[in-house]
Amino acid sequence: MPFGWEPRGRDFPRRNRLISGLSLGVVIVEAAKRSGSLITARLALEQGREVFAVPGSPLDPRAEGTNGLIKQGATPVTETADIVSVLQPIMGIELPAREPEPSDDGARQDVEPAPDERSRIVALLSPTPVLIDDLIRLSRSSPRVMRMVLLELEIAGRLERHGGGMVSLV
Repeated sequence: MPFGWEPRGRDFPRRNRLISGLSLGVVIVEAAKRSGSLITARLALEQGREVFAVPGSPLDPRAEGTNGLIKQGATPVTETADIVSVLQPIMGIELPAREPEPSDDGARQDVEPAPDERSRIVALLSPTPVLIDDLIRLSRSSPRVMRMVLLELEIAGRLERHGGGMVSLV
């Protein structure tokens, strides 16, 4: 949509169709019986994408949609490995379910950022919020190092956290 466009409910399915088309799969975390998330799940299925659903309490109306997706064949998700096990054969590469733990003989060296790594990460930050995932990708740092540098900046009062996994310099 053009800049300044006021969001309307009817625009979201079109946007979500693009998002699901660019993805290998979609994870529906919470969806009521009549939810826009279910529209996205349907679009993903039409596009041949995997659909994952996080189960919820059968007494919670906010979980009716996700529980219904599971009944219809969506892959139930309770941990990262559930998603990795389905996507790994599709991608044909080894996907780690979680970041490898450092070995005991060099644990501190793996976590401590390299001398230029802090400055590289700080150079990517500005007063404009940016996704932490984008920072990891652009800096080529490990998520562990990124979390450490961002925490240091936050403690120093130089970093502000925003919704959606975004951060900015203060």
